[in-house]
Amino acid sequence: MIMNLRHIVFASVLALTSFAFADDSASESKKGGLLGNLFSVEEDEAIHRGNFLAGATLFLLQGESDDDALNIIFGDIYKAEGYTFTAEGFCGYFIRDAMAVGARAGYSRTFVDVDFSILEDLADVKEHRKYVSNGFFVQPFLKNYLKVFDSKTIYFFNETSLSVEYSYGISQSDDGEEISKTRNRGWTFKFGINPGLCIMVLDRLAFETSVGLLGLSSSFMEIEENGVSHSEVVYNIVNFKINLLALDFSLVYFF
Repeated sequence: MIMNLRHIVFASVLALTSFAFADDSASESKKGGLLGNLFSVEEDEAIHRGNFLAGATLFLLQGESDDDALNIIFGDIYKAEGYTFTAEGFCGYFIRDAMAVGARAGYSRTFVDVDFSILEDLADVKEHRKYVSNGFFVQPFLKNYLKVFDSKTIYFFNETSLSVEYSYGISQSDDGEEISKTRNRGWTFKFGINPGLCIMVLDRLAFETSVGLLGLSSSFMEIEENGVSHSEVVYNIVNFKINLLALDFSLVYFF
């Protein structure tokens, strides 16, 4: 009788112990899905709560035509050169692990100089046109880092931002008989989602690249032609495609 009682108590304790270990294993198991299986951020990591990030982005797109005329559908381009330059700085603060809030500020400039002709066999319209524009923008953002791998070197991230830009420019066209000038200035508001990749190249220095995935843009332009006529243009753009032209490269320092 005593032996049977001991067996029952031992079996009960073993069952309770097994259930406790099973419950701990179930509680420690991660949830399904990519976001449910992210690794936790350690205290010494760059994306830990209380850290700062700062960096800069430079972008330059430049091109020019050769000595030969470039044939287009309705005419020829005899000379073409131009560039687009953008410089920006940004900083942020990690309000929680892997989540930072911050802002970007920058300057952009575009220059185009083209000499072309249209319908040369019919109307023989030749024109020399120049265009210069400058812009300044401020862009607050919310940045979420995703620790998909158990590593302190590679992170995925997504940046959600809202930018406000003021720009002004002048365009001049010369057809050999008359010179026409057009001035424009306006405001542009953009909302965007930019997923990307962060690679730590040194202890606190990272290389980041991102691409535009979703963009909502509203622009309000005021146009003045030859100092006489005035017009206003309002247009909205919705983009749900991956924009490879919005590919950014940045150096980021965490501290």
